[in-house]
Amino acid sequence: MSAATSILSRVRPHLLDLPGYTPIEPPEVLAARLGLAPDAIVKLDGNENPYGPSPAALAALSEAHSYHIYPDPLQHRLREALADYVGLTPEYVVAGTGSDELIDLLVRAFASPADAVVDFPPTFGMYSFLAGVNGSQVVEVPRRDDFSLDLAAALAAARGASLIFAASPNNPSGNLLRDDELMALLATGLPVCVDEAYAEFAGRSYAALVRRHENLIVLRTLSKWAGLAGLRLGYLVAAPPLVELLLKAKQPYNVNVAAEAAAIASLADRAHLMEHVAALVDERDRLGAALAAVEFLQAFPSQGNFILCRVLSPTKDRVSGLDAKALAVGMAERGVMVRHFATPRLRDCLRISVGRPEHTDAVIAAIEAVAADLIKGGEGS
Repeated sequence: MSAATSILSRVRPHLLDLPGYTPIEPPEVLAARLGLAPDAIVKLDGNENPYGPSPAALAALSEAHSYHIYPDPLQHRLREALADYVGLTPEYVVAGTGSDELIDLLVRAFASPADAVVDFPPTFGMYSFLAGVNGSQVVEVPRRDDFSLDLAAALAAARGASLIFAASPNNPSGNLLRDDELMALLATGLPVCVDEAYAEFAGRSYAALVRRHENLIVLRTLSKWAGLAGLRLGYLVAAPPLVELLLKAKQPYNVNVAAEAAAIASLADRAHLMEHVAALVDERDRLGAALAAVEFLQAFPSQGNFILCRVLSPTKDRVSGLDAKALAVGMAERGVMVRHFATPRLRDCLRISVGRPEHTDAVIAAIEAVAADLIKGGEGS
């Protein structure tokens, strides 16, 4: 038996067959492959904020002098700032290294390997991925054709589960969780985690309801609206007893000093950042209209900073040989990165992040160029 085989024989068996999370490719990798400068890449595959961080956040990063000191494990200043932002008090808030860490904490807090987590695909892949890492079961309740929840199936699945995840707006479909859907899920008595990573672009949040519903947990992040994706700062709001538990169960120094400084400065400069949010909402509308005008695309309404569009099946009147994967590859070859998913429900779809106006122009130009190449190729065959 080789050393590699020997050490793997001691790993928890469920991890050996764990499907990996599919990450997005860094722009510098694509740029090197295409022979382009990194700043020539139009990166619209990660739902990042193209306007970047607040100048106040950048100043806070350069002016901080405590990088040699461990961060505050109880996050006093950070939790106060976050609580002020969502209209609650600090005992309702705990921060994490991105929302991903908090999703992982919730799975480990509520779902043992013998327990099940309810998931509503297509949705953010980290819910099922982290449940799988923990060895928990995942009960998938597929969304309806309009991406709303199948409530009857959801309530049936909840009877054998210990935790429910639901995103609002949902990633990648962009639709909001409805009030009646949330109330039905909460009525099960199970912990219900509503992921509001894109809430600022929707202008709606359920955070205030944690005062009245002890089993409601709301996830938020500064990755999207505040442009801090690279610093990994997420937080959740929940009933104080759960927050107290998570503060003990998390890694003591999980939020680093740089992320904390940038977050506090961003929250103080929220008016400036919300101007960028408003600009992205306006550009989302323009991008959606431009995509809808393309004959072979169906753009879905979105409340996030991205738009999901379906590449329609070719007919005699449409571009022969065009599918979602071919379109994504062709766009990448032109330096425009969008997200294609290999899952059955999304195989014919692309998710395109909202960028600046010039990025929208680049998207449409790339789509037209790929289609023109396919038409030319079809004529020559």
